[in-house]
Formats: sequence, C-alpha cells, structure tokens
Amino acid sequence: MDDSPPQPVTAPGRHDPWRELTRFTAARIGLGRAGGSIPTGPLLEFQLAHARARDAVQRDLDAAPLEAALRRAGREVLRLQSAAADRHEYVQRPDLGRILSDGSKALLEARTAPPQAYDAAFVIADGLSALAVERHAAALLDPVMPALELAGWRIAPVAIVAHSRVAIGDEIGALLPARLTAMLIGERPGLSAVDSLGVYLTWDPLPGRTNAERNCISNIRPEGLGYAQAAHKLRYLMSEARRRRVSGVTLKDEAPALEGAPHSP
Repeated sequence: MDDSPPQPVTAPGRHDPWRELTRFTAARIGLGRAGGSIPTGPLLEFQLAHARARDAVQRDLDAAPLEAALRRAGREVLRLQSAAADRHEYVQRPDLGRILSDGSKALLEARTAPPQAYDAAFVIADGLSALAVERHAAALLDPVMPALELAGWRIAPVAIVAHSRVAIGDEIGALLPARLTAMLIGERPGLSAVDSLGVYLTWDPLPGRTNAERNCISNIRPEGLGYAQAAHKLRYLMSEARRRRVSGVTLKDEAPALEGAPHSP
C-alpha cells in the first residue's frame, strides 16, 4: 500500500501556499476545506491511516523470517514469550507484557551460565508494531553486532519475544546474564507511520528498572532515522554505557555526526 502523506486539495486555478510545505513533513497540513469540513479525499486518507494503525497494533509477529535472517548471519536465537497468552490479552494487560511466561523463564534458567556475564544482549520485541520489527530489526543489527564483536564485545544469543513490552528486557538481561541490554521494539503506530522501530538501552538490567534509567533511539525507519545513523548512535551509546557503567538520564547522546549520512526528513 502507498503510505505517502495525503496531498492538499486545491480548487482549479487557485494557488495553494501550503502545497510547498507538504514536501517537508508527513503531518496533515493544508488539507483544504469543503464547507465546514475537510474534503472527502483527505478524510478518507485519515480514516485509512487510522485503520492501518489499529491493524499494526493487533498484528501478530511473524518471527520465522526474522529468526532465519539472524541464523544466516551466524546468530544463536532464543524464541521467548511474555506472560500474555495472545495479542488480545497483551493489549488489555500491559503488566503481562513486562514479564516472561513461566516456560520462557524456565528456558533461560536452564541454560548453562557463561563464566562471566555477557557484555550485551539484544532483545527483539514486537511491542505495539510487529510490522516495525519485521521490516527493520535485522537491517539495524547487521552493521551493529559485527562491529561490537570486532571491538571485543561478548554478545549473548539474540532473544525474540512475542507480546512483550520494554521492561521484559530487564528480566531477560538478568537471567542470561548480560551487563547491558538493547531492546529493539515496535513503537506505538501513528497516523503518519505504523512501522517505527525504537531501541531502549539499559545498563545493569534488573527487574524494577525505570524508564529514567534507559536511553531511547526512536523513529528508526528509512523515512525517519536511517539504519546507518541509528546504528552509529546505538554503538556510541553502548560503548559509553559500558565505559561509564550508566544509562538513562546520566548518559547523553553526544555521538559525533556520521560523515556522509543524509539528513533525516
């Protein structure tokens, strides 16, 4: 489907000063007017965008292609599940999406612990947009994980977790164990984008961590923050978190500009 923003409707022969501005934003501006309402075209575009956002929230994660891509790259993959039994319960019970199911917790507890904690664990979660994870998670990890390993990082198996929210990464990181977790998660769909990927970085993951103890990189997608720029920011924040042993409000994103990277729209 065409996800491009709606174009303003202009009466024939009339100049629309808003039309030029629509080139710079996906926001709904300059939609025109039909009496006391907006024209039919923009109204239908809005209803379509709303339907796409609802569908994205309800969509189940198709994890098999993602797992296959990670395994082709030589990654060990763990398939896990939150305590939410299905998508319906996940949406209605946010608390269940923050903790592992009994079976997934037992699976991690039964693993042989490494001699020392992993330096980092990547957790991929459907969040509120499985579509974002399916489209962007592997593409973001492709340049990140090899660069970290070349720098000597010990990376844990990648966890793919269904029906999950950000905080579940704390439990996973504590059980693996890992000193740092990077949670790749589908962000809440909006009316301009239904496939934005976010990354939440947490040093010393333990159940009970707050969002003030995390760093976030948001709106990762080709039309937003591109993969190269997002990977650059993520590597910087991970390196600084390990060096300073902190994350969250005490760790600022002061990554140098990525040379040659295009500006985000």
